[in-house]
Amino acid sequence: MTDVLLRGGLPWGLGSPADILVSDGLIQQVGPGLAAPGAQVADVTGQLVLPGLVEAHCHLDKTLYGGPWVPHSADDTLAGRIGNDLGRRAELGVPDPGRIAALLGRMSAAGTTHVRTHTDIDPRVGLRGVEAVREAAARVPVEVSQVAFPQHGLLTNPGTAELLEEALKSGVEAVGGLDPAGIDRDPVRSLDVIFGLAERYGARVDIHLHDGGTLGGWELELIIERTRALGLGGRVAVSHAYALGQLDEAHQGRLVEGLAEAGVALVTAAVYSFPVPPVKRLRAAGVTLACGHDGIRDLWGPYGSGDMLERAMHVAYRSTFRRDDDIELALHAATYGGARLLGLDGYGLAPGDRADLVVLPCGGPAEAVVVHPARTLVMKDGVVLHN
Repeated sequence: MTDVLLRGGLPWGLGSPADILVSDGLIQQVGPGLAAPGAQVADVTGQLVLPGLVEAHCHLDKTLYGGPWVPHSADDTLAGRIGNDLGRRAELGVPDPGRIAALLGRMSAAGTTHVRTHTDIDPRVGLRGVEAVREAAARVPVEVSQVAFPQHGLLTNPGTAELLEEALKSGVEAVGGLDPAGIDRDPVRSLDVIFGLAERYGARVDIHLHDGGTLGGWELELIIERTRALGLGGRVAVSHAYALGQLDEAHQGRLVEGLAEAGVALVTAAVYSFPVPPVKRLRAAGVTLACGHDGIRDLWGPYGSGDMLERAMHVAYRSTFRRDDDIELALHAATYGGARLLGLDGYGLAPGDRADLVVLPCGGPAEAVVVHPARTLVMKDGVVLHN
């Protein structure tokens, strides 16, 4: 593997220009005026250097990316989107490894190096989605972690719990859930199944929670209690958590403190007009916050580009952030927050970290989020993939 020297860049958080020497897939040195005889030199003077972007919530198995345009026909209700997905999945050949690989290729070109995807598991599709994602991921230099996801209900869809277990046995890294009250109608029993599987197989947990208001707040309390009781801090996440953006200040504050104390992470996609969790309050309390696209050009909606800097912009915009330091919080969610959610070792811009790097022709992190310019260079494990 050829050594690479990035000359004169602006590593995020360092505060001054520095060279970055990469060897054997790792960052070896960071500092001004490094000498590296024989290294391949990339002059990135004055350009921002970020660690690889992290897509923390998407649905690769559903994507129609890379194929012909498919007019979207679902209504705006959750039931309507689920019905559209179920009704047209076989017609359009979903899941499709070729489309998944095309989307992963787009993500890689935009600087994403790690992806967490929620893969549908139910009696109609079985584990075909898991297999399709694995096949696609083997073609593209992006690390993909799957969540076994009961999109069409867990308790309400007999046979799904057994398939979730089969997915975990096959090596899927996390188990998911969907609105334990609103969809499964029995949050205690639904969480029994989800956390029971996680404990049995050493899996992580990531639960979609669309239920709003006090109902969603109560479900968050249940998840916090389970996480604390089982000692799963740092291994449990809640995606969406719309309720947090709808509760009064006091109730919200109690839940934020509980999430921080229990080590429950939050993931937001900032989609459409749905509530966005209070980013600043969560970060101030020490809650891990990550972000992702949710669906990308699929039967649930036609939008999504695969560019995590654009997604970070949506998080910042929906949070009404204008100050640079606030906008930077959204970038943190698309990088370090996602890495912490996934439990990545050696992530960052320090010597010894894996050389997953993105270079952008801009002078600072807020500009990168707002402008999300074309990438100058993308590197994965020390190999330049795109420049």
